[in-house]
Amino acid sequence: MPRVARGLRRSKRAPRMEPLARLPIFLALDGKRAVVAGDGPAVAWKAELLSAAGADVVVLAQCPCEQLHALAAQPPPRGAIVLQRRAWQAEDFCGAAVAVAGFDDDRDAQRFAEAARVAGVPVNVIDKPAHCDFSFGAIVNRSPLVIGISTDGAAPVFAQAIRGQLEAMIPRGFAGWAEAARRWRKAVQSSGLSFAARRRFWQAFARFALAHPDRAPAQSDFDSVLRQTKAEAMPAEAGSVTFVGAGPGDPELLTLRAVRALQSADVILIDDLVAPDVLDFARREARRILVGHADQGAPGYADDANATMVALAKSGKRVVRLKHGDAAMFGRPGGEIAACRVAGVAVEVVPGVAAAPSTEASILLERFLALAANRRQRDQEAERERGDQEAEADRPL
Repeated sequence: MPRVARGLRRSKRAPRMEPLARLPIFLALDGKRAVVAGDGPAVAWKAELLSAAGADVVVLAQCPCEQLHALAAQPPPRGAIVLQRRAWQAEDFCGAAVAVAGFDDDRDAQRFAEAARVAGVPVNVIDKPAHCDFSFGAIVNRSPLVIGISTDGAAPVFAQAIRGQLEAMIPRGFAGWAEAARRWRKAVQSSGLSFAARRRFWQAFARFALAHPDRAPAQSDFDSVLRQTKAEAMPAEAGSVTFVGAGPGDPELLTLRAVRALQSADVILIDDLVAPDVLDFARREARRILVGHADQGAPGYADDANATMVALAKSGKRVVRLKHGDAAMFGRPGGEIAACRVAGVAVEVVPGVAAAPSTEASILLERFLALAANRRQRDQEAERERGDQEAEADRPL
């Protein structure tokens, strides 16, 4: 019986991304006009949120609530907030970047949404998903680092709970490091580094920021990371192959070195047995190529993988050879590491978790149950065959 490959099946190309309920997009609203209509605390909150994003907000309400009065009276978070005591009109959408409304009546919500769409303005009607082109979601603000969380309206309270967890996990000092990245970006672009070297600079920057979240960024930090990147630029440009063990299949068992390798790869050569969830940690832009076969003794298996690895690395790509299990076992016959070394390609091995006890037990149990089921089936078939033979023997001549 042929062995059934687990996880990623052999196909023409590796899967890139699972379906999305919503496309997360971050709008640039600085200096743009936003129309907000309706009344109530939720409307006031959306107006304040749009102002914080830099929009100049026009709030249209015939009988403004206390929160709207207070919002208009205080200095705006960023963009201007103007309160007008009147109903909205179709002309209000002219030149607007977004439109938001809060109406209890579905007919009022539908009229507002239709008018906004006729004017070509994306619209959100609070708590009326049928009339929304976009949603706000829950926000973690470490601006310019901003994280948005959406459940597509299925569980807003769950999204808020996740936001609370992220607020506790993400230091507020990350805002300073994100702002430093914005300040230093032009200097990196004009540093003379290649595109690949600039990306390595930002990877080193990110590692440094993660290690010092509560420290204010200094110019000396930038100088140090830039010097290190320039020193490493020449050997890195030649391309390399990193052998990464994906472990027993649970993405939570990936090592930090494995995650860093996946996030910096230009190309990932994927083993048939690698669980698809592991690839969620890979850089989205990385090219993914399926190599190998469930039967690794098949003709051409090693040659195809070896030739692909070497050719890609020789062209200057950072290649990750991702395999199920522990990369430390790559020394077995097959010669993938040997092929790279013979070709003069730089090689790194990132060991994976060979098998977590619970995972190993689960795999062994699954295999035991499958073998037991097959044995029962064979025994039953043999018993039926013996019964048929005995019945045939007892039949009168």
